Amino acid sequence: MDNKYRLTMQGMTKQYPGCIANDGVTIKIKHGEVHALLGENGAGKSTLMKMLYGVVKPDQGDMFFNGRKMDIKEPADARELGIGMVFQHFSLFDALTVAENIQLAMPPGETISSLSGRIANISKEYGIEVDPAARIHNLSVGQQQRVEIVRCLLQDPKLLIMDEPTSVLTPQETEQLFEVLRRFAKNGLAVLFISHKLDEIRALTSRATVLRRGQNVGSVNTKGQSNRQLAELMIGTKVKDVARQKAPAKSKVLLSVNKLNRPKQNAFSVTLRDITIEARAGEIFGIAGIAGNGQDELMAALTGEWLGNELEVITLDGGDISSQGPAERRLAGMGFIPEERNGHAAVPSMSLADNALLTNHSLAGVVRGGLLDLVGMRTKAAAIAADFDVRLPEPNPLASSLSGGNLQKFVVGREIIKVPRVLIVSQPTWGVDIGAAVFIRAAMLDLVAKGSAVVMISQDLEEIFAISHRIAVLHEGVLSSAESATKLTAEKVGLLMGGSDALKDVAQDAAQDTVQGASA
Repeated sequence: MDNKYRLTMQGMTKQYPGCIANDGVTIKIKHGEVHALLGENGAGKSTLMKMLYGVVKPDQGDMFFNGRKMDIKEPADARELGIGMVFQHFSLFDALTVAENIQLAMPPGETISSLSGRIANISKEYGIEVDPAARIHNLSVGQQQRVEIVRCLLQDPKLLIMDEPTSVLTPQETEQLFEVLRRFAKNGLAVLFISHKLDEIRALTSRATVLRRGQNVGSVNTKGQSNRQLAELMIGTKVKDVARQKAPAKSKVLLSVNKLNRPKQNAFSVTLRDITIEARAGEIFGIAGIAGNGQDELMAALTGEWLGNELEVITLDGGDISSQGPAERRLAGMGFIPEERNGHAAVPSMSLADNALLTNHSLAGVVRGGLLDLVGMRTKAAAIAADFDVRLPEPNPLASSLSGGNLQKFVVGREIIKVPRVLIVSQPTWGVDIGAAVFIRAAMLDLVAKGSAVVMISQDLEEIFAISHRIAVLHEGVLSSAESATKLTAEKVGLLMGGSDALKDVAQDAAQDTVQGASA
């Protein structure tokens, strides 16, 4: 085998009952190359990585590392060869220090003192500032990712796999990460970069292997491709253009939130301070921010899952809903799409018909005379699936049998089909492929075109700028004032996401008002 390649996976095949996850896939990564792996949800990326990392045993295929054939039976084998992986969701203990977290992944016997010295040295070598004595809960998300990278580097990897590494970073942190990865490549390391963000793929990588429905459809030079070309390679069809239309001037305020406050519920939650929102008919009100800055708390407050005090005022189409819970708010004309689709938006062990009933039981044709109409429920679920391009493995399947993108389209469709006056949605395209993302964004734009309002909480700046009419930024529980999307730049929003001085001043003023109110 030609040893000019750091990694060769050849003819990789993995079959599950009723599904071929990988069908003869081949991927080759050179020494010192940053290589992208692209594909829709369900295209086979995860299965391919699990075979490489020793989590899944292939049915067929050969793997070569530095020209030598290898047999990886478990992750420890992969790490011993020099394959490191930084997962999308960090595996760090908040209460421990950086050095203590890294020590857990190292061979036994090394002291915290000697390990701290090695952490400092490798941090300096690669330009990754990490304090070995800092506790994880005091670090930003970008700093936590550096800890994960340092932990991999201390194991002397020759190939580094990055799975959706920028999903929780500001634009500034993303560029810092890219500089580190470019430095890796210059030192001869290979990087396998997995992401749905095509701008980043083109900016960072040199080549990409594209998977579609479990098959390798080609290896392309990413510098010579447009976003549209890459997307169409992934999905195999033309990509629909999605862009916001101009919002009506001075349209009616459908959702008004005035000085919403919520205290911290535990040591790891966020205090919400003086949140003010005015969402108007015909617009998408985008709320940007890095994960962990109060998004979950704000979503719970807006949906009525977490009620406030009697001083709070939330109005829907002019009516006070401050004291109402989720069911009452739905009946008043709201729709909700939470971030976590499994367990919060949908019950995996229930059928799609049952899941449709969860938020549609007030609709005609689903409940008759106080009894469930099973035929009506299935008809409603089938209509949602047809209207929102949900690809079903069988009629009325369990929610757990759908891919992430298809379940997300069903959840979105279940809310939008009711044409709510106000839709509250958190991370609408989190973890879905480009085809599903385009469909979901188009559905939200169609809804506001009918005169509704959408409040969209999203960590995806590309999404925020693509479809939002006005944008505000949530940082440490404080919401900035909203500005027209046409007057903002990604750089300015990124600074606010990272906690610029302007937003800190707002936070201090809000905190002072809270103290004065309490003392009064």
